[in-house]
Amino acid sequence: MEPLRIEQLREKANLLPQKPGVYLMLDRAGAVIYVGKAKALKNRVTSYFRGEHLPKVAAMVSHVADFNVIVVQSEFEALVLENSLIKQHRPKYNILLKDDKGYPFVRLDVRSEYPTFSLVNKTEKDGAKYFGPFGGRSVTREILDTVCKALRLPTCTRRFPQDIGKRRPCLNYHMNTCAGYCLKDASAEEYRRSIREAELILEGKTSELTADLQRRMEAAAEALRFEYAAELRDRLRAVQELQNHQRVIATAYADTDAVGFQRGARCCFTVLHFTDGNLTGKDFALMDEPLEPDGEAVADLVRQYYAERGAWPRQILLPCEIEGVDALQRLLTEQAGHKVALETPKRGERRRLTESAAMNAQEEILRATTAQQRGQKTLEWLQKALELPDLPARIEAFDISNLGDTGIVAGMTVFRNGKPLRRDYRKFRMKETQTQNDYASMREAVTRRFRRYLEGDETFGALPDLLLIDGGAEHAAVARDVLAELKLDVPVFGMVKDDRHRTRALVTPDGAEIGIAANPAVFALIGSIQEETHRYSIAYQRSLRNAALASELDAIPGVGETRRNALLKAFRSVKAVREADLEQLRAVVPKRTAQAVYDYYHKETEPCE
Repeated sequence: MEPLRIEQLREKANLLPQKPGVYLMLDRAGAVIYVGKAKALKNRVTSYFRGEHLPKVAAMVSHVADFNVIVVQSEFEALVLENSLIKQHRPKYNILLKDDKGYPFVRLDVRSEYPTFSLVNKTEKDGAKYFGPFGGRSVTREILDTVCKALRLPTCTRRFPQDIGKRRPCLNYHMNTCAGYCLKDASAEEYRRSIREAELILEGKTSELTADLQRRMEAAAEALRFEYAAELRDRLRAVQELQNHQRVIATAYADTDAVGFQRGARCCFTVLHFTDGNLTGKDFALMDEPLEPDGEAVADLVRQYYAERGAWPRQILLPCEIEGVDALQRLLTEQAGHKVALETPKRGERRRLTESAAMNAQEEILRATTAQQRGQKTLEWLQKALELPDLPARIEAFDISNLGDTGIVAGMTVFRNGKPLRRDYRKFRMKETQTQNDYASMREAVTRRFRRYLEGDETFGALPDLLLIDGGAEHAAVARDVLAELKLDVPVFGMVKDDRHRTRALVTPDGAEIGIAANPAVFALIGSIQEETHRYSIAYQRSLRNAALASELDAIPGVGETRRNALLKAFRSVKAVREADLEQLRAVVPKRTAQAVYDYYHKETEPCE
């Protein structure tokens, strides 16, 4: 198709109605690359074609050649339609929850005279009864085999009632793991009773079954049917042993799910399943795409997760507020066939459950990535956030430090692949700037650094992929202007602090602020660079100041290195030494030295002639 320009797309969007609906973003080939819903189509769609966007949204918009919309009657209808269209088109820029393990179900063909269990990947409207979903297929198969052995149900390939009485019973019968329903005198009624007991276990109602077996066993003993009572006793013990598997089975019937979402080197979506307040299972999905931890992403993940899983709890605890919570709650309720409540707890025990889910998500990210991979992903996200042409493998940062008009210095730190490269750190003592002026000092330091590069100085031989300046837009603009004058192309950003002197954001030389707090890994990296650069420049400035002060004490007769250090250690500064009385000085150094120091600072001024 002939692509529309951004102005044409904006004009087309301005003609949309203020009604709920779904919009489909199309690329040049006419393929659907994004599907979204909106309470008011005009407001939502026009927002894509004006202003700044997060990297992922900006990338999507850059590929939009046209869009279509479908108007509906309500926000709920928009949600249902969006859900259907995402499944149909699997758009590139939608959040797509991938799950390789699947969620197997146990199927019971209840219409048969001799119902049998089987494993299936999804439910069907075929009159059968389904249990689950459970964990992986191997775990589910193990659960089913264990249940059948405990209740002595057949697990062989014989078909009932066709194969009854045709052959001798198999080895399972002789091992007492099957009741031998293939024998001629086997009871079909007893078979169905055992199947019903297996249903109770798979429904997570083991306690109900054990109570029934206990009652029947006691009744059989009172009726003097000791052989039958012993059989029920053995079955009761076998069912009680299934308690080890009950946590896996109960996962399918959780009454509360706690959702967690975390970002690191990758993103992780986690759901913890609770039954009667006890943790019974966990699901998680790792994603490489840099999702924003906002309500929209969480809502999309929750909707997809339960649609694919096919099992819904009574209550879902969310980690953050989401838009359209009522519509999503209605959708889940209709899918589940029972009330599903969505809640974002702010405090208390339920809040701790969502925090636990978030902690589990963070742990899964750490387990799935090495330190090198985490560092690489952090730099990739920083590259996208700042729209850099190259991965910021080498980052250089500058900070100015001074004490009034004295000791004006700059420190330059270097980070390679997110780690400090201390051998490349450099110090600059101002030569041209003699009074306190941070902008002039920054201009001088940056100019000297990059001029040395242009002159072929090997100690300044590498250009950075990113230059960070401690300060706001004005400081960054100074560095940008220097690079422009030297005809060098290096991206420059300022590191902005909050009122508590902590890293808050990055800023362009033109004043556009870029928030980084939403990505903990990037936030931590920039914070460490800013702190290290500040520490390095201050350390250099203090070393010069201490050297100057120390030289003043060295001028006093009888004060050598040992006594100078003793005085500075005791009084903390030359000013305190100067103001000390004779007794205080004698407490630190010998009497003659104390007298010399006191006389040095307390000479009477010669009268002028």
